[in-house]
Amino acid sequence: MLGAIIGDIVGSRFEFGPAPQAGFTLFTPDCNYTDDTICTIAIADAIMNHRDYSEALIDWCRRYPEPMGGYGGMFAKWVFADEHKPYGSYGNGSAMRVSPVGWLFNDIDTVMEEAKRSAEVTHNHEEGIRGATCIATLIYWLRTVRITKDEVEHSIKRKFGYDIPPLKDVMRIGSLGHFDGTCQETVPAAISCFLESDSFEDAVRKAVLADGDTDTKAAIAGSIAESYYEVPDEIIDKALSFLPKDMLDIVTQYCDTVIKVIDS
Repeated sequence: MLGAIIGDIVGSRFEFGPAPQAGFTLFTPDCNYTDDTICTIAIADAIMNHRDYSEALIDWCRRYPEPMGGYGGMFAKWVFADEHKPYGSYGNGSAMRVSPVGWLFNDIDTVMEEAKRSAEVTHNHEEGIRGATCIATLIYWLRTVRITKDEVEHSIKRKFGYDIPPLKDVMRIGSLGHFDGTCQETVPAAISCFLESDSFEDAVRKAVLADGDTDTKAAIAGSIAESYYEVPDEIIDKALSFLPKDMLDIVTQYCDTVIKVIDS
């Protein structure tokens, strides 16, 4: 989850701003958390505090009704409606918020089922569910060393049917000004950024440099990278400095819970 939050904040200033350039500063006063962080916090809260995923998402998004960049149109209608029915989305929101599932459950069947449940309250299209289950599963595989980095591409293809594009193709999409807001685009692109990285920071930087939906692509790439690389303390501390107290309380509870899950 920390990787997703870091990626979101680092990528936030580029989503609707000027294209990122190589060597960009990770954190500036123009950065902030977006809906990606809010929804990720909500999923963690739901799992740890035994809340329905829908209830937690509505609660957290209503607490923060105007995050940097706003909410997607259909998701915003869902959050602020009187009735909350899934709306068939295959947007990348299901994948960007799912990372806590990959850490807070300790067997693959539960990880996949909970990822599906976390997605389908809004993103009940098969692509929305596939994106979420893929990312949660990959995080689980990597953090438990079920597969090596070299095995990721084959394993993802076999289990989820995604073809992972070369990083040069991911970068070309961004340069064309295409906003890659679907799971079927963003999930393989984020995995590619991780596969061609050599550190946590490098994975996040590559995802941002791919442009397009920079905060979400970096959130997903960051969530994957966190399960494989060590995340520098100074990057964690700087990202957390952007969060309000109630989010930090969930982050603290999450970190304590992850330790217990790993030790169990």
